[in-house]
Amino acid sequence: MLRDNIIIIRSHLRKQDKLSRIFVLILLSCKMLIEISLIVLASTLLVVYLIGRYNESYWKKRGVKFHGKNKVLGVFGAFLSGKGAVFELFGDLYKTYKNEPVVGIGNLFTPSVFVTNPKNIQHVLQLDFNSFNHRGFESEKDTLSDSILFMTGNRWKLMRQNMTPLFTTNKLKNMYYIMDRCAQDFVVYLDNNPKAREGKFYDTLNMFCNAAVCGAIFGIGQESTFDSPFMKMSKDLSTSNWKISLQFALLSISPKLIKLLGIRFGAEYEKFFVDAITQVTKKREEDKVQRHDFADLAANLRKKGTIRDENTGLEIEPSFTLLSAQASFFFLAGVETNANALFNTLVVLCQHPEILQKVHQEIDEHFKKNNNKISYDVITQLTYLDKVLSESLRMFPPVGYVTRKCIEDSVLPVGGVKIEKGTKLYTPIYQLHHDPDLYPEPEVFDPERFSKDRKPNDDIYIPFGMGNRLCIGARYSRLQMMAGLVHVLHKYEVHLEQTGKISFKPDILNVRLDNVDIKLTPRHAK
Repeated sequence: MLRDNIIIIRSHLRKQDKLSRIFVLILLSCKMLIEISLIVLASTLLVVYLIGRYNESYWKKRGVKFHGKNKVLGVFGAFLSGKGAVFELFGDLYKTYKNEPVVGIGNLFTPSVFVTNPKNIQHVLQLDFNSFNHRGFESEKDTLSDSILFMTGNRWKLMRQNMTPLFTTNKLKNMYYIMDRCAQDFVVYLDNNPKAREGKFYDTLNMFCNAAVCGAIFGIGQESTFDSPFMKMSKDLSTSNWKISLQFALLSISPKLIKLLGIRFGAEYEKFFVDAITQVTKKREEDKVQRHDFADLAANLRKKGTIRDENTGLEIEPSFTLLSAQASFFFLAGVETNANALFNTLVVLCQHPEILQKVHQEIDEHFKKNNNKISYDVITQLTYLDKVLSESLRMFPPVGYVTRKCIEDSVLPVGGVKIEKGTKLYTPIYQLHHDPDLYPEPEVFDPERFSKDRKPNDDIYIPFGMGNRLCIGARYSRLQMMAGLVHVLHKYEVHLEQTGKISFKPDILNVRLDNVDIKLTPRHAK
């Protein structure tokens, strides 16, 4: 076809004057571009059709129902086209295919399923850990991605073992002074900044969570934790935006595509974190003072030298680069999720004034009984607030779903579904927490669900995940949230501003409320 067009062009050019030749050349060039565009479009549509057909036939051959909408990119295609938060899109699948053990979904070239049956979910997240210990993300060549959040296999296991001492009960008890100090600084910040109490309160809570994580990593001094020099950079890293959402979507769809495009997560923050951790760790090594924070852990790992797994012979050098990646993990995993949880908790408390009154009363009593000081031992005695937080995390878990990748062939117990190595699995959190078969009247906010005689099983209550890859900082996060709630609710009344029915922001991972806000007014607790 192109050869014929060239012959036609030459023939016309010989017969016409200069202007005519130019005109004919333009027309024929346009004709060629249209033909090329049609060829490209037809080829693209053919590739899309073939990929979709392959994805559908892959699961149908295995006796698994396949979700026919967007056979190529599945829910992530719907998300990128602006059809809602990813967890909501999974929710549509949960309702449609609830009686199926799993449902196949499009995910470009990667066989993928959404797991709907609770027993199969438990099998994937907890019971068959050898087959499903991979989070489904691979970005280990990036400096800040070389953390326990993205690590896999024995390397992840060894690094996690050496990070766990930071989250033991004794260590958390020793660390609580940091959480309490950050919460007190937060109240002072609110006192001194009235505009921060008048709207956009999620952003203010995000700032508090950033300050708390900065304190846990870099330590605290005499100045307010809100004056930390690390605040601005950490805020940029820990806050979702369209760029992070797009990168995460691409990583979920195809890690190979991420590598091919040369996308590096957090590249612009690498120098900041490496320099900061290097500086703080060296100073801690010189001072030889234990402050029970991440800098202590980093200094101790550096002192011990090479980290070695005696069973596998695997060795990891605790370099400043590696330690900076672990520090960045705290911001990626612990800031926005905690801000979500705190904001959501305040929203539901505003919606239930009788419960809010009980919370105020419990907090006031413990402040009065303990000379206005809240220690670790005191915070653990606030049993009603603890139940309120647990119920809030049920109704609005920080993230809406969990991802795994199969690394060894396995069979799911319900339905006998064969899962081959390389398959990606998505398991719901929000939908489990709102399933009336698991939680009677799931839309009712009832803190007493978490009383001792009614407390739900761990295999259906999973706000921080389940199994060996349960969020390593889950207990720390709860304590930080409790500290923030105690000090804010002791000093302030909270009021809800709402426009229409509550909805969710179109987020790639988080469960974040939309069209609501919180305002604070001082209260006079006795």
